[in-house]
Amino acid sequence: MFREPLLTGRAFLVVEDEYLVALHLCREIEDAGARVVGPVSGIDDALRLLEEGAGDLDAALVDVNLHGAMSYAVADRLVELGLPFAFLTGYDCRSIPSRFGGVPCFTKPCRDRELLAFLAALPSGEPRDEERAE
Repeated sequence: MFREPLLTGRAFLVVEDEYLVALHLCREIEDAGARVVGPVSGIDDALRLLEEGAGDLDAALVDVNLHGAMSYAVADRLVELGLPFAFLTGYDCRSIPSRFGGVPCFTKPCRDRELLAFLAALPSGEPRDEERAE
């Protein structure tokens, strides 16, 4: 099915440990015109990618549970970088720590339209917090 690209020229980090879910997310994002960074399935890989190229990212989608480890270190780093993100989870979104209360959370299986609408609604090309300080 042909779709008007909603996310042309944008880049999104995908942090997801379930192969088929990651594949589907990447395909949907790319079909909407964006570039996917990753996907990565572990905390260390996600943190490494953030250190190497966070300035090129518009946002991230982060699975809460990565191979049995909670991805909150990745979320904390995204907050520090001022990079918007959303959690993805197969659990109840209310189980996420309150410090992430303002972060959108999508329960898997996610509705593609809702996820793409979230990504499309994010500001593009906005200066990050560290860029504003300079």
